Amino acid sequence: MRILITGATGLIGSSLTMQLLNLSHEITLLSRNVTKARYKFGEKVSYLSSLNELRSLDGFDAVINLAGEPIADKRWSKAQKNRLCRSRWELTERLANLINASTIAPSVLISGSAVGYYGDQGQAVVTEDESPRDEFTHQLCQRWESLALNAQSNQTRVCLLRTGVVLAPKGGALAKMLPPFRLGIGGMIGDGRQYLPWIHIEDMVNGIIYLLDHPSLNGPFNMVAPYPVHNEQFTATLAKVLDRPAFLRVPAFAMRLLMGEAAVLVLGGQRAVPRKLEDAGFSFRFFELEQALDDVISQQA
Repeated sequence: MRILITGATGLIGSSLTMQLLNLSHEITLLSRNVTKARYKFGEKVSYLSSLNELRSLDGFDAVINLAGEPIADKRWSKAQKNRLCRSRWELTERLANLINASTIAPSVLISGSAVGYYGDQGQAVVTEDESPRDEFTHQLCQRWESLALNAQSNQTRVCLLRTGVVLAPKGGALAKMLPPFRLGIGGMIGDGRQYLPWIHIEDMVNGIIYLLDHPSLNGPFNMVAPYPVHNEQFTATLAKVLDRPAFLRVPAFAMRLLMGEAAVLVLGGQRAVPRKLEDAGFSFRFFELEQALDDVISQQA
């Protein structure tokens, strides 16, 4: 297949691009920094610096849209919220317009989203049918998904990736967690009862490829492992894998002082499960958190 990918230098996009190349697909990457992308992928792929170079997406069989400003890197000022939204919404809208302008449109658009679509759901089990809470992460993801769905037609199906915390050897949330845990000063956040939906990078990549390869699949998919865990359990498991103590607790008020409104990302959570992905026949390799953490941390050695 000839595939256009946005966000290919990010955590998911990097691994996905390499796997698609291994499967002999022809890849074109959209990147604001082509020099950085070329350094990572060399001449194995084609590059675009702007969608303004295109009048349609004729010639592409699929589009995978993973671009977006990292959501947890900065406090959510009004300006930062605007950046988070614009980095997702504007590009997605442009892709949908190009798909609709195509004579022979791509057969599928796979577009990013997050379990934040649901807002903080407490202890409830969250399938793709769960009603969301109306907070900033929902508003961000709902508009993002709606813009992607504008590309849906008889020619093009749309799959939405409601992604949890991706566990990978390099980068992502785990890279930020590891330093204090390795020093023995890690610990749970708040009361530790908030759920953390996670997924191993290998299952994330293979899940996207599964959606790519199965033309009957469309709509939202929870891209999470089958067994989400409480923050308390995640903390204990990570400490066990690293053979370090984890007795400290970060109070909720401290996280709110540090992160402001964005503290909801770690003080709230979703007990999200991958119902649609499993019903479609996808097989996870990593079911248990300890197995997943063992694998990604062993790859860092």
